[in-house]
Amino acid sequence: MIHYKTKEEIDCIRESSLLVARTHGELARHIRPGISTLALDSIAESFIRDHAAVPAFKGYQGFPYTLCISPNEVVVHGFPGGRILKEGDIVSIDCGVLLNGYYGDSAYTYAVGEISPEKKRLLETTYRCLMIGIAETKVGNTLGDVSWAIQQIAENAGYSVVRELVGHGVGKRLHEPPELPNYGKRGRGEKVKDGLVVAIEPMINMGNRFIVQEKDGWTIRTADRKPSGHYEHTVAVINGKAEPLSTFAFIEEALEKNTHNTTIIRE
Repeated sequence: MIHYKTKEEIDCIRESSLLVARTHGELARHIRPGISTLALDSIAESFIRDHAAVPAFKGYQGFPYTLCISPNEVVVHGFPGGRILKEGDIVSIDCGVLLNGYYGDSAYTYAVGEISPEKKRLLETTYRCLMIGIAETKVGNTLGDVSWAIQQIAENAGYSVVRELVGHGVGKRLHEPPELPNYGKRGRGEKVKDGLVVAIEPMINMGNRFIVQEKDGWTIRTADRKPSGHYEHTVAVINGKAEPLSTFAFIEEALEKNTHNTTIIRE
């Protein structure tokens, strides 16, 4: 059953989501060739704890890190470790926090240095999928309308949609009803209502839609090892339309000052 949130609950989720956004902004200052994914995880954990919050992912169903860091062909749930980011990589970083009893959740796919035109187009399309998903999350639509719109943007651009992984409700739990797939049919699913809080997170593959899980039990990569893009905002439906509770503004501000990165994906 979907729990529709009060204004007070939405304000709490907004506070958590903004801390996630600020954590991303801190990470964006450090994204560059030569940094390890484990170093980024340490930066995020320290930042979150310094702001009186708890990393949402660490310990969640046994996940051992603060961030999910997923380079290139890794779709989601990648483990931080000794891997060194290199020029031309793309890397999805998914971050969540628990603050004052409520969760926030957001992901951004970063370019590491100069990336290929093919990777840039994939990221631009995935970003557009997120933006159309937010725009279609409005009273009068169904969740299927949102899913359908995301799918159309991706497939019309020649990409494929991961089907086994979905967006989700957010609140006092990190994952709540409803599930929000990135593919679907118009008119299907629950009606969008005021008070809905959901993480919209398109995961879009350059190649085919199929994925595999690595032996660590978490890391999901594309079956054909082609790159995948991933963006995520937590949004709330207020006065009939979706309002993002997380933001990429801190990321964009940091990347504009980061001379190691020349690509900022924005609408």
